[in-house]
Amino acid sequence: MILLTTSRRPTRRIRTFCHDLARSIPNIVRINRGKLGLDGVAEKALEFNADRVVIIDRWRGGPGKIEFFQTGPGGLFPVSPMMYIAGMRLQREFEGTKAKPIQTLTITTPLEKNPQVVKIAEFLSNFLDIPMLSMDEATSRCSAAMHISLDPSRRTQITFMLLPDAVEVGPRVTLSRVVWEVEK
Repeated sequence: MILLTTSRRPTRRIRTFCHDLARSIPNIVRINRGKLGLDGVAEKALEFNADRVVIIDRWRGGPGKIEFFQTGPGGLFPVSPMMYIAGMRLQREFEGTKAKPIQTLTITTPLEKNPQVVKIAEFLSNFLDIPMLSMDEATSRCSAAMHISLDPSRRTQITFMLLPDAVEVGPRVTLSRVVWEVEK
């Protein structure tokens, strides 16, 4: 189980983004953080039997970074990488799509393998406990895909699509950078 929460003073957009992620990723539980410090978040994770935590942090009034943690006897321990957000599009901003909880999810990448995309996909697959499949396998075995690719400006983009038609339903996150060395 994975616990998903926000920074201490989230904006409405951050809360909506967390809600979208909770609908899109199976086995994730979202909580409102309120005034909880990291120790309080660790306690909440134990209450939900969550061994991993994802925190969406704020920067300049919008979603700024995604931090990953492992729970342990001493609280939360940061896990590399830290992902900085350049931009995002929420589920409600995709026309003609009706947001509903996703039951089976896989991670896919484009056929041309970019090393950064593959590294992020492998990390997310391991951390979120979601299988990584080719697009052909995914269309026959899963109802949705978290597709990781490069956008036209060569930034890493993570988006959610319904299968088998590969209809993008969001959310979509564009990363400005990924820091693989996080201070413990």
